Amino acid sequence: MSDTHSIVGAKIKRLRETKNLSIEEISERSGLTAEQILSIENDVNLPSLGPLIKIARALGVRLGTFMDDNDAIGPVITRAKDREAESSISFSNGTIDARKHMEYHPLAKQKAGRHMEPFIIDINPEDKPDFQLSEHEGEEFIYVMQGEVEIVYGKMTYNLKEGDSIYYDSIVKHHVHGAPGKSAKILAVVYIPF
Repeated sequence: MSDTHSIVGAKIKRLRETKNLSIEEISERSGLTAEQILSIENDVNLPSLGPLIKIARALGVRLGTFMDDNDAIGPVITRAKDREAESSISFSNGTIDARKHMEYHPLAKQKAGRHMEPFIIDINPEDKPDFQLSEHEGEEFIYVMQGEVEIVYGKMTYNLKEGDSIYYDSIVKHHVHGAPGKSAKILAVVYIPF
């Protein structure tokens, strides 16, 4: 696990303990099992955004709180050289074995009070994606910078190539992954009402 994984798990645990909430209370508020929350706090599994958003809501914080370094009030600039030098955040595809298929590079983690989470995401190829659809409040915008991605949205599957984009309500069950056996790079902006 990278240091970033430890930071996310540690921040969740610290926030929970600061608010004097038990794992069981967070489980009840989020709809996740106590085992899922414990595995996230102990860096066993960093799930997709859906469960993290549920935990953020249960704790009464923004999703970005788990990844923030600073709290800049003005504009935040992320230089390409700085983004590449920082460690990325890898989320599992929803299975307990924590197989990684996406590496997230946050673009505004220093911005305080934000409602959007912009990322550059490197999608690693998988021949047979085994994923679970997720859902959460908000909206998502995805622009394909390189490669080819598949987006399962409800009962539909959309294939996007370089230059294509999609904007959707994330309350509908969905999953983003590379087309079978292909890698991709996308710009994703997730809006989560708070």
